[in-house]
Amino acid sequence: MSQLNQMELQNLRHFIGSHETAAQKLNTYAQQCHDSQIKQMFQQSAQEALKTKQKFLSFLQ
Repeated sequence: MSQLNQMELQNLRHFIGSHETAAQKLNTYAQQCHDSQIKQMFQQSAQEALKTKQKFLSFLQ
């Protein structure tokens, strides 16, 4: 894979941090939720955010 330039590296760091934050917030929302369907939606969204974060992290290897 080719080298990342400074801008691309900065963007990746931003995306990784944003997805980590989103996953944490979604998990918090799920814990506070009383409706099982909405709780499941938040949990699934949190898992997707973590998967996307992992994909971004793979660009750094």
